[in-house]
Amino acid sequence: MDKLSKVLQSLSFSAEVFFTGNMCGIQSLGGADLNKGHLHLLKSGKLTLVCEDGHKVKLEKPSVLFMPGPTKHQIIADESDNAELVCVDIEFNAGCNISLITALPKFLCLDIAANEELGKTAHWLFNEAFEENSGKHIIINKLCDIFLVQVLRHVLKHGLIEQGTLAGSSHPKLSGVINALHTEPEKAWTIESMAEVALMSRSKFAALFKETVGLGPNEYLTDLRISIAQELLQNDRSVSLVANDVGYEHGSALARVFRKKVGLSPKQWLQKLKK
Repeated sequence: MDKLSKVLQSLSFSAEVFFTGNMCGIQSLGGADLNKGHLHLLKSGKLTLVCEDGHKVKLEKPSVLFMPGPTKHQIIADESDNAELVCVDIEFNAGCNISLITALPKFLCLDIAANEELGKTAHWLFNEAFEENSGKHIIINKLCDIFLVQVLRHVLKHGLIEQGTLAGSSHPKLSGVINALHTEPEKAWTIESMAEVALMSRSKFAALFKETVGLGPNEYLTDLRISIAQELLQNDRSVSLVANDVGYEHGSALARVFRKKVGLSPKQWLQKLKK
């Protein structure tokens, strides 16, 4: 399995379209939810995007705007700009996903015409978004999932990520460790046993891992386990069984770590997810 697929196996996200049509005026977005990013696809017309740090982009051709984190931004378009737009909320569930989000570029702008793969999915998405066909919302949301994976593939291919899970998966000394952690998260891992996989000393391994991935090895493993636990819990597995699957002896141990990382108990998290 390739390195992006390995990462995406434990990356839990959902994409939901919240606007399709002609944009007119000023739309303020971002900042409210730390786990939520935005994906904007300009089909035609013109628009201006202004980020909270003052970054300003004017678009006059079909483009993709991707902000993986909660960056505050405004989309501005006059009526005469005829901006046809699809706007998508991308929600990342807590877990190792956060290290990926923080490692991605804060702002990414891609020309659809210059990216054949992205262009094909974008045009399919546009066709669904601007036509009234049965099942359109389900198809659109699924297409957004595919589109996001393609964007992440582009980021990895062009070396736009310097730190995080993808960077670790690409590192010659760390890729084996990342793969082992994702394959056997239930194993009683220690810094020493991880360093052995990397064929490095404990201290050098820990320093390299933190520098490359952005998290210490144990913190990364905890985030990974919580992310996998979230997926298993959504499949109606009991907390005690899930605990064993991700390296905890008892359900109470998993619940304690889960609450510390997510801010909710597993039961409360599931209830919130189903609302």
